[in-house]
Amino acid sequence: MAYYPSQRLSSDVSDQELSRLPSDSAGTERRGPRPLAMLDPHGMLALSRTLFTCTEQNEIVRLAMRHVSALGPYNAEAGYLATDDGLSRVPAHDAGARTVDDARLKELGEADGSVSLPERPWDWAFGLRGAGGLLGYIVVSSHSGPDEEGHFLLSTLVGLTSAALSLAATRAWQRDCADELSRLRTERDTALRQLDAMRSELHLQKTVDDTLAGVAARGGGEDAITQALYELTGLSALIEDRFGNLRSWAGPERPDPHPVRSSTYQEEMLRQVAREAGPVRVKDRLIALVRPRGDILGVLALEDPEVTADEHTMFALDHAQRSLAQDLMHMRELTEVELRLRRQLIDDLLEGTDETSAYARAEALGHDLQHTHYVVVVHWPGNAPDDSFTRAVEQATAATAARPLITRRGDRVVLLTEARPDDNAVHTALAHELGTPYGAIGVSTRCDSPDGIPRCYQEALRALGVRQNSRQRSGTTFFDDLGVYRILGPGNDLRELEGFVREWLGQLIDYDAEHDTELVETLSRYFDCGGNYNDAAATLTVHRSTLRYRLQRIRELSNHDLADVDTRLNLQVATRVWKIILGGGGTDRGDPGAGQPVTLAPR
Repeated sequence: MAYYPSQRLSSDVSDQELSRLPSDSAGTERRGPRPLAMLDPHGMLALSRTLFTCTEQNEIVRLAMRHVSALGPYNAEAGYLATDDGLSRVPAHDAGARTVDDARLKELGEADGSVSLPERPWDWAFGLRGAGGLLGYIVVSSHSGPDEEGHFLLSTLVGLTSAALSLAATRAWQRDCADELSRLRTERDTALRQLDAMRSELHLQKTVDDTLAGVAARGGGEDAITQALYELTGLSALIEDRFGNLRSWAGPERPDPHPVRSSTYQEEMLRQVAREAGPVRVKDRLIALVRPRGDILGVLALEDPEVTADEHTMFALDHAQRSLAQDLMHMRELTEVELRLRRQLIDDLLEGTDETSAYARAEALGHDLQHTHYVVVVHWPGNAPDDSFTRAVEQATAATAARPLITRRGDRVVLLTEARPDDNAVHTALAHELGTPYGAIGVSTRCDSPDGIPRCYQEALRALGVRQNSRQRSGTTFFDDLGVYRILGPGNDLRELEGFVREWLGQLIDYDAEHDTELVETLSRYFDCGGNYNDAAATLTVHRSTLRYRLQRIRELSNHDLADVDTRLNLQVATRVWKIILGGGGTDRGDPGAGQPVTLAPR
């Protein structure tokens, strides 16, 4: 058996000197304690202590590899750890270590065996194994094969390393299990808290549902709903109609009388609440609109000056609003019948009816006729006079005024509305709704009583006519803004107007009819453009010289001095009467709403 000097593990394990025995006394002298080097000549005990306290598997393999040379003339060529992706080489402790063929190592199939290192007569891959199978390898080489003692020492080192790796893996598994257990406990506690909150939430919601279901089973009614809402929330509950009039109250501190808000404030408040989803806070109130089919039928509210309402209060208010909406659904269904009655009412108002009957019928239909009203006439060429056009008009006006009375007159829609439309707001909304801007709207002056509605209707028609016969035929015209055209309104004798036109334009009208010219239209456009040659020529799509020729021809035929102020005024009014009142002027190809040409009979 070859002998190899033993090598120590590291400098941290100190050698102990052998105790020397006196040469002159044998058997009578005591021996000193045996040194560690004698008890553990290969450093296995010190190594095992280090291996079993190490928690990193890479470091365990490196410690074992460094100790190989302490067992004899052996070299640790490489170390490996088994992973999910196969064998992973442990970084070498010796930069000059020989290269091991990893592919050859894989061919061992988890068994021990030679890996055929070059220039090494003997090499061997020792498998590191635990209860779960292969943990890794340590590849050892030597100039000659180990003897029996060498085999024992190497096998012992491999066994210690395998045990240390198994212990480290067990510790890591225990840590992972502890972390996972902690995570699961946290998730369990969170889930239990959520479950408790959900149970409480469902209990409160069930209480609300059962209470309101009981109200419905007993026949419902506004008073029963407000009382139930008060009991559920502890806050005073009330119902108002869309005008702000109190319909029902439950709870303390009922105001007497109920505060009256202006229609402007009421409508603005309703629009503000309608823009949000669900109940909305407005000052000291939580308000929910009752609108089962889009139209506002009323307001359900809670008085909450201390701002104590929480999500459960909001839930109760929202569900009470739904119950109220169902309770009022039959009233909404009556509205379908009521629509016909509303149309009949406005038709009668436009023609003229007694005030007492008008007030009674309007109140029965939920329309407040006591307020100031305006008549609005809408005409949109190309739209069939059916309910779809009427609904579009009603939808467009709903955003700017209280719900109007509405009817159809031929291809026009007529509205009786409480609020004066804002400039072109209705026209813009309708243009968007109908997909075309080619439409006109006429608006009357204010009307303070039902007996003035027929007059306002004629004013709106006149405003519409002026708009449709103007240069800009699409848009909104207010009768208040007509200026001189207001004197050409209803009540003027048509024969007198025809005579006036014949007096000032007769020769030109006859000449146009006989020679198929457009002298009257040229004069009208010239006045519309304020006497500007360039603008008038561009409007008529003729050359400036052509316009000058036509104006000269007009002077010759009519014998009128166009430079005279009074003459110009009479001629301009005559052209306007001819175009607007008498329907002259022909069809403008650029506007689908223009009228048809009319020729006056010669005197």
